[in-house]
Amino acid sequence: MTQDELKVMVGQAALAHVAPGSVVGVGTGSTVNCFIDALAGIRDRIAGAVSSSEASSQRLRAHGIAVLDSNAIERIPVYIDGADEIDPNGHMIKGGGAALTREKIVADLADRFICIADVSKRVAVLGRFPLPVEVIPMAAAQIARHFAAIGGRAVLRAGVVTDNGCHLLDVHGLSIVDPRAMEQEINQWPGVVTVGIFARHKASLCLFGTPDGVEEMRYSARPDAT
Repeated sequence: MTQDELKVMVGQAALAHVAPGSVVGVGTGSTVNCFIDALAGIRDRIAGAVSSSEASSQRLRAHGIAVLDSNAIERIPVYIDGADEIDPNGHMIKGGGAALTREKIVADLADRFICIADVSKRVAVLGRFPLPVEVIPMAAAQIARHFAAIGGRAVLRAGVVTDNGCHLLDVHGLSIVDPRAMEQEINQWPGVVTVGIFARHKASLCLFGTPDGVEEMRYSARPDAT
């Protein structure tokens, strides 16, 4: 199977986790686009969606799915999104699609985070994929120096402005052995809007697309859920 076929397969499999009459949290990216296309087939059975990006919102609306304001929603049962990397504990690197801040906002509303990905995104230790960090523009150079001090090489993602009007750094050369601790540390640096480590908002389930079908991997509860 091609990578695109694997994405379609997990996008369709995610429908089984959408409760009738519920509001669905919807992420961003090529795999999520496959989920949105599948979701269109049951649009009359859901109450709408909370979206993590303008691109996903446009695709949802094009399928006739209502996009709801996150400020009007207190909780959603499930958030479905992809990942650039996911480790054996359900921690992820996200932000390749430049939507990491809004993705964390929607994930924070959700009772469960279900990751959908092809099996190539599974890694033993996060960091092979450059870590995205959304930053206030005036702080970009200083944040890059902070990363250099811990062995990372931060590169400005040229020509990219996020939906929030900010810039993105992609940090190469990190080995993220303690994702939760690193997420907490980077979040304290002045000028960081969001770091693309999803440890506090980790996955509870990942649907991996493999040549043999969809493989389910379940993870322990998020620390903040207890």
